[in-house]
Amino acid sequence: MTGDMTDIPTGQDQTAADHTIADRAHRDLVAELTSRWPEHRVAPGLARISALTELLGDPERACPVIQIAGTNGKGSTAAIIDALLRSTGLRTGRFSSPHVSDITERISIDGRPISRERFAEVWADVKPYVEMVDQQQLDGVAMTFFEVITGMAYAAFADAPVDVMIIETGLGGTWDATNVADAQVAVITPIDLDHTHLLGESLAEIAGEKAGIIKPGSQAILAGQQLPAAEVLLARCAEVGALTHREGVDFALLGRTVAVGGQQLRINASEGPLDDILLPLHGEHQARNAVLAIAAAEAFLGMMALDRDVINEGLADVVLPGRLEVVRTSPTILLDGAHNPHGARAAAAAVTEAFDLQPCVGVIAAMSDKDHRGVLAAWQDVFTSVVVTRAATDRSTPVKELAAIAAEVFTPGRVQVAHRMDDAIELAVRLADAQDTGAGGIVVTGSVIAVGEARNLLVDAESAVRSRNDDEDDEDDDGFMDFDDDVRRRATAADFDDDVDQPGLLPDEDADPSDPWGRER
Repeated sequence: MTGDMTDIPTGQDQTAADHTIADRAHRDLVAELTSRWPEHRVAPGLARISALTELLGDPERACPVIQIAGTNGKGSTAAIIDALLRSTGLRTGRFSSPHVSDITERISIDGRPISRERFAEVWADVKPYVEMVDQQQLDGVAMTFFEVITGMAYAAFADAPVDVMIIETGLGGTWDATNVADAQVAVITPIDLDHTHLLGESLAEIAGEKAGIIKPGSQAILAGQQLPAAEVLLARCAEVGALTHREGVDFALLGRTVAVGGQQLRINASEGPLDDILLPLHGEHQARNAVLAIAAAEAFLGMMALDRDVINEGLADVVLPGRLEVVRTSPTILLDGAHNPHGARAAAAAVTEAFDLQPCVGVIAAMSDKDHRGVLAAWQDVFTSVVVTRAATDRSTPVKELAAIAAEVFTPGRVQVAHRMDDAIELAVRLADAQDTGAGGIVVTGSVIAVGEARNLLVDAESAVRSRNDDEDDEDDDGFMDFDDDVRRRATAADFDDDVDQPGLLPDEDADPSDPWGRER
């Protein structure tokens, strides 16, 4: 045979090309959806989502619903409920938000995100009806991103079909798009101050919004609450005739001990105390989330007590990306999306309890509408030093602004800055390894968006690089991955900030007052 065969694509080349085309199609679909009114801007009212679900044949009524609202712990509690019910043999559909790495994470069936192909199919089915609602401009607004993705989730679950839908609210409760469904079991996780510009300035106001998921004749599973929130929730239950199950009264965490890879619990469930419950998650907050989830699952099953083995089987299958997730060792790198003081205090306590990181270096980025000082203060006694950066979104707080607050909380000598997430992580690795103790570690936190960006760099990007060349050594001498240029440049914070310099130490207070950041403004 003659001729030049070098231009003939191999099967491997064709597979790579197919993946590239599929990736581009998925990015285009995500861009189309996220071009809508964003989820951090609320367009109150259920008119649009109600119009969509009616056109779709009311998929939210296809099976029973468990709905979860609260300030912190919603996603973890929903995932644990999901795993517990699957361990009983039920087929589950779970809707959660926000996503960490990919939009498909928001819609899970049988504990796994739907595929990108299935996601595209669901959108193709729903899109004509979304466009019909858009044309109506109900309350003067086209359908928002969150409303559309909520409708897609209900449609996917009804089409699967599933035996139970586990639905995490996006923001609040009463006017949240997920609340188009009437939940048979309403779960309220701990309530604290967050999104005050949207939900109210007081615990009572915020609790009033979240109490809206408690419907007539339902069962309400209530985590322990501060008194103002508890009073509002109990009043709502009395108003609608909901049967209440209260933490500390009807179910409880009786004790816990730290164990390898998690903790061992003793709980009080529907038929009394249960020992030797094994939870592969860290922190008291996750132990309480697990107890809340067990109570919700038992209530959904008609107060049928779950056997210890069934509980442990379910808990063993819980996967929570971005919740004290260990993504690297040597040094240990943890990802946690805590973004308000209540969540940050819980995560900080868990890190102190479960990980002996010396030194412990924080990498933090935050959205502009958050309590920066409160979040930073929660980590003050945990982080030896902190690298301030920003996430790849225009919602992210500018590095200079966040670093100035960090310098007041930590003192300037403990604060460093980097304008890109990859630079921030690399700087943190050097700091963690500097003392040569072999026990250093890093916590990336402050925002789910920032954690997702870090996870894409540390987990997804590494897998992509290694899949391209299994024989290539992906680590350099310091054990930190060498990112390809295309990966490093993918939507980094530098694309949103013209005033960018190299990572470095935040100057001491006696630095040149005309240039306190060590460069010309």
